[in-house]
Amino acid sequence: MRPRAPASGRLSVHSGHTPIRRTRSLPLVGRLLLAAAVIAVAVGVLYVGAGGIGSVANSLRSTFTGFVEGVTATPSPTPTPLVVSDAPSIEAPVEPYTNAESIDLIVTVPTAVAGDTDHRIRVYLALEDQEPAAIEEVPMGPTPRTIVPVALSKGINDFTVTIVGPGGESDPSPVVRYVLDQSKPGIKLSSPKDGAEVNSKTVELKGRSQARATLIARNTSNGTSISGAAGTDGLFSLKLPLDRGSNAITIQATDPAGNVKEIELTVRRGSGKLTASISASDYRIKRGSLPAQIRLVADVNDPDGKPLKGARVTFTLSIPGIPTVTGEAETNSNGRAAFETTIPKGADRGTGSAAILVKTGDFGSTSDNTVITITK
Repeated sequence: MRPRAPASGRLSVHSGHTPIRRTRSLPLVGRLLLAAAVIAVAVGVLYVGAGGIGSVANSLRSTFTGFVEGVTATPSPTPTPLVVSDAPSIEAPVEPYTNAESIDLIVTVPTAVAGDTDHRIRVYLALEDQEPAAIEEVPMGPTPRTIVPVALSKGINDFTVTIVGPGGESDPSPVVRYVLDQSKPGIKLSSPKDGAEVNSKTVELKGRSQARATLIARNTSNGTSISGAAGTDGLFSLKLPLDRGSNAITIQATDPAGNVKEIELTVRRGSGKLTASISASDYRIKRGSLPAQIRLVADVNDPDGKPLKGARVTFTLSIPGIPTVTGEAETNSNGRAAFETTIPKGADRGTGSAAILVKTGDFGSTSDNTVITITK
């Protein structure tokens, strides 16, 4: 009676209770000899069954040759995937603020993977206070430079890119930021008020807008315009020429993203005039007390009657018997300028004069004079 096979379908050989284990494989020569023995047995069986050895010999030769080639052949090496060591990069924009809802990322990859169909560009986007998330994966372009269109979300958009392929994923590129801003910039004018009267050839427009906004002020009444920019604090100041009478003015602000806002106002150039007056430390000087010091003072007011700073004043002193004396000064914050000189011995008795000529860029010029008398 044959022994019954175990439930696993295999026969187990035991010596006592310890199973026999083979810990070393046969060397190549041993495997060849074993194969030859097996084939010899097969030949005998075929010979008895078929009654001839010709076909058996051919079968033996073919089987043995194939077995030897299979055992001794050197296996072909497995291709090693290209590992991307250099990270790609994204071209940074000149101005990160934009009002466009989509932009083109200009991506540069290492030359080794340009045009490689086994590698792709993966785009990551990180919104404000969020972790980066993959949003796009595109094929490599034929050159190292590839343009990838992407959509923007409102506010901050931080982009990075990687290269993915059989060798894994590269390090990410440096972050490139775009800011989607579609809100119009504010314009708050502090002076002048709409409808104000300005007694000057120019009006100074002062106010606040968005930081780095570009501003253009236009006077539609005379066709003049002036441009400027708001500072990092948003403050701006623009001077615009005025015509007499009513002047219609527009101020346009364009923020860094390209959003535009415009306001209008009207100001009137008044008919007020620049005024100036001269005074002296002494109006009657005795000839016998010469030489004597004299001090001349000019007070200058703008057309609104306010002290005018920075006006140029020319003083002239004409006394009988001596050459005319002149001097120049500039008014201070109180609208005042002064000039001192000496009236020498030799001046004749009689009536002389002291005069001022005031010149300004905004309000034109004016003059005034007074009498200085040399007495007995």
